[in-house]
Amino acid sequence: MTASEQPQQLAQTLEFAAERLTRRIQPLHATSRRLAFARLLVLLGGGALALLVAVLFNATAAWILFGGAILAFLVLVILHRRLDHWIETLTWWRALKLDRRARLLLEWDNLPPPRPITLTDKTLAYDLDLTGIHSLHQALDTTISRRGTNLLAEWLAASQPDVDGLKARQSIVRELKSRARFRDRFQLTYRRALQRELEGEHLLEWLKTEFPSARLRRALPLATLLVAANLILFALWQFAAFPPFFLAALGAYIAFYYWHQKDLETVLGAVVRVHTELDKFRALAQYLERAKFFQTPNLAALCAPFQDAAAAPSAQLRRVRLNAAAVGLRNNPLLAILLNVILPWDFLFAFLADRQRAQVAETLPEWVRVVHELDALIALGNFAALHPEATFPEIRADAACVLRATQLGHPLISFAQRVGNDFEIGALGQVDILTGSNMAGKSTFLKTIGVNFCLAYAGAPVIAAHFIAQPLRLHTCIRIADSLTDGFSYFYAEVKCLRALLEKLQAAEELPLLYLIDEIFRGTNNRERLHGSRAYIASLLGARGAGLIATHDLELAQFADADARARNFHFRDAVRDGRLTFDYRLHAGACPTTNALKIMELEGLPT
Repeated sequence: MTASEQPQQLAQTLEFAAERLTRRIQPLHATSRRLAFARLLVLLGGGALALLVAVLFNATAAWILFGGAILAFLVLVILHRRLDHWIETLTWWRALKLDRRARLLLEWDNLPPPRPITLTDKTLAYDLDLTGIHSLHQALDTTISRRGTNLLAEWLAASQPDVDGLKARQSIVRELKSRARFRDRFQLTYRRALQRELEGEHLLEWLKTEFPSARLRRALPLATLLVAANLILFALWQFAAFPPFFLAALGAYIAFYYWHQKDLETVLGAVVRVHTELDKFRALAQYLERAKFFQTPNLAALCAPFQDAAAAPSAQLRRVRLNAAAVGLRNNPLLAILLNVILPWDFLFAFLADRQRAQVAETLPEWVRVVHELDALIALGNFAALHPEATFPEIRADAACVLRATQLGHPLISFAQRVGNDFEIGALGQVDILTGSNMAGKSTFLKTIGVNFCLAYAGAPVIAAHFIAQPLRLHTCIRIADSLTDGFSYFYAEVKCLRALLEKLQAAEELPLLYLIDEIFRGTNNRERLHGSRAYIASLLGARGAGLIATHDLELAQFADADARARNFHFRDAVRDGRLTFDYRLHAGACPTTNALKIMELEGLPT
């Protein structure tokens, strides 16, 4: 099977799996409806039959019959819930298969909309379509947590590689690629718990809330003493004709409670806010505790905090969750009053909440970090599994070339239309000038190089048969935008971007620079554009970096005639049957043709 046939086969496999799950779900829905009818029939029929027996025979037999009907009803309820749980699981599983297929085929309308993210520098993301609608992030983002989706975006938009970090992520993504069941069950486990986004940050905010621990430790014994005195005095008044001194004790307890109300609300309010997140997080913790990591040592090392049987995270979180559930009973005002009259309820559970938080204060941040990182890594693992034609890149400081890639393609172009090209940058100081007609593929090729570097730096495979490169800083001048608020014209914004590039080239940084420039100085007239472009390219030759410049100015191709550090490449077009056609293949040399007049003529404009 060729590399181009593998994605098509995978798409068919995912579609078949979804159809098979649909066929399994349909009869289960019919069974669920029958069980619902049976529950109603047993309850109403059993009650009616018991009433008839009571009238015709005796009450004892009627009660026995009614008890049997209730027991049968409860059994049916349990079976019905299990069946509905299984239907829900299969439905989610089917949705995962369809989601994978949509991501493989880039069916944007069938993908969730992009979620909001926060990046410190959005230039690279904007130029290379890394984030936003129809972006690389949207195509990859299968994360379940807010921090996970942001972490994925940060990895993809990194303009400078963390070589050790990307190699560590790459080793885990390699293992996740073949662990489809682990990846799917991680998401299914969460979705069965709660369908809302995981907010691990809320758990960390709970740890940061300042609790009045010392005052709570002192208040609990006194509150217990006041409640005990109140109950004893009430019992004496009720059963031993003792004067109603309990009213004084109750008043003292109420005053004591309101004296500490601010402290109690600080602790109990924080517990209530974290209750929902504990449910979601505990479900994931239980799954990671039970998971097996055969022949995946890097994945096992990442998940090691969840594999400690002596201090299982789910067990510790269960105690916190039970305490949160007890605190939640206060939401009913009448129940809250009753509980606090017969027990020092709020004092007790505020004390327990404070103690339990102290017990998990050191380990919980690490659990949250692992879940968020694993969440983002699973998204990269899904991408690797969906693209069998992709390869894991080599990012090495000792690479013999700056970049060497074969069959390099763009991940946001469907495999059916994608064209791969071979490309190599031999040494620093080299400038490649890319010419070609409109719509021939110049800008797309620049983005293809940039986006694959971003995938490589994230730890993901790249769309290529082979990819080796030195660690390089990335700088792009592709989508220049003017700014009405800052008073920048398009040309001035372009000049600022190109000046920043020169500053990065001259900076005393450890890593050299890879730059990608689309249509240099397009914001000014032809004469000044050509003059400025020549001067700018001359300053790039021999600098501590390398890059590509896409341009319509064929005069710039003359640099290759005078300096061996400049090379020319181009994309071609042809007119067949009155239509422009493109092969999107990279060719050496300057472009021999232009197509602006052809396009105008084909659209009926005067030429």
